[in-house]
Amino acid sequence: GFYTAQHLIKVHWMCSSPTPHLSYSVLWLSVFIFAFQRDVDIFERLPIPFGLVRFGVAPDHPEVKNVINTFTQTAKHPRCNFYGHVNVGKDVSIEELRQAYHAVVLSYGAEGNRRMGVPGEDLTGVYSAKDFVGWYNGLPSCQELSPDLSCETAVILGQGNVALDVARVLLSPIDILKSTDITQPALEALAKSQVQRVLIVGRRGPMQVACTIKELREMVNLPGTRPEMVAADFDGVTAALKDLPRPRKRLTELMLKAALENPGEKEQERRNKASRIWGLRFFRSPIEVLADPNHSRTAGIRLAVNRLEGSGEGACAVLTGEVEDVTCGLVISSIGYKSLPIDPLVPFEPRKAIVPNTMGRVHQATGLYCSGWLKTGPTGVIATTMNNSFDTARSLVEDMNSGNLDVSSAKPGSQIVSALLEKRGVKPVTFSDWEKIDNVEMRRGEAKGKPREKILTVDEMLQVARA
Repeated sequence: GFYTAQHLIKVHWMCSSPTPHLSYSVLWLSVFIFAFQRDVDIFERLPIPFGLVRFGVAPDHPEVKNVINTFTQTAKHPRCNFYGHVNVGKDVSIEELRQAYHAVVLSYGAEGNRRMGVPGEDLTGVYSAKDFVGWYNGLPSCQELSPDLSCETAVILGQGNVALDVARVLLSPIDILKSTDITQPALEALAKSQVQRVLIVGRRGPMQVACTIKELREMVNLPGTRPEMVAADFDGVTAALKDLPRPRKRLTELMLKAALENPGEKEQERRNKASRIWGLRFFRSPIEVLADPNHSRTAGIRLAVNRLEGSGEGACAVLTGEVEDVTCGLVISSIGYKSLPIDPLVPFEPRKAIVPNTMGRVHQATGLYCSGWLKTGPTGVIATTMNNSFDTARSLVEDMNSGNLDVSSAKPGSQIVSALLEKRGVKPVTFSDWEKIDNVEMRRGEAKGKPREKILTVDEMLQVARA
């Protein structure tokens, strides 16, 4: 959402001739909207901005969060206004936004979980990665999670960057985590954690893992840990290296080194001292979460053993008929997020869990656009999302310039939306209000040697914002 607004503001700021009284509206992340009426009005469901940069990026990746500086510049632009604590679809409808603005851009992300669809996945001890990440990153809706970390082995299903983030947080020394913006309740729970071994399970092979080399390297070098791989999983991989694209080749070489090579003296000494273990497990799919004798919580997971048909990125996992049971007390499913429909009047593809679109133009809905994961599905890194958001902004501007988007007459924009919200008893949080929250969080963090100590409830956020 912010990237879309950033590009639209930049384009219009650079226009040499005056434009008509334009209004755009962009929905982002939780339920978050932007609007231009010469201004950009950002409507966000929570009282605070920045979405996944705050609630998704790992706490030990502060450099990734530097993009907040750019977003802050966008929010403080003379043509931009932030309206937090506004739930689009409840406090104001999509149709009301479309009546108020020349264009509406949906950018509310993918807040749903893809379920495993196996028996036992609702047992205590099974969590989605989305909720687990939200718990340690301070998402208000996830603060009741209180995961039980009293087991020795955890199994993470999925081998993307989020899966590796979760594994790293579970195994990181507390001295590393205590200097990040991880929440205090999560830090205290992890300090008492009994988890000593984390298995990261994927249905395909080493040459199909979805993580990037940066996240894998962080696991390989994580203090106090050592890798534990199955050598047979890498049969034939060395011979196939020469045909791989360079990024995939480098990633696979790092896996091979961790799995098969004899470490040097210094690395062997480090591994000998390690008290915690992590490992990638390939060619495995979950078929059942196993319960303890009381059928009250997780005691293990049953995995189907797969083989691959085809090669490269297009290889498919096929069941062999073999199964394998792994004892564990914690299962975290990191098999993907999915977008949810926001309004019956907005087209939605349930199978792909996206809004159907062409270059961000929502099908059969003139003036309606989408960007981010709602547009593409939950794929790629922040740079990927940035580029696809810029593409959506370009589509909108092209339509405006070509006449496909009618901007010949003025629309009321935020003026009427603000009136509707006031009538409904909704008092938005402004960006200045957010800065009050920001300052309190940073002061509390400074007292603990952290970048910030996040406020964890909407009620306290509002209390601080309105003080």
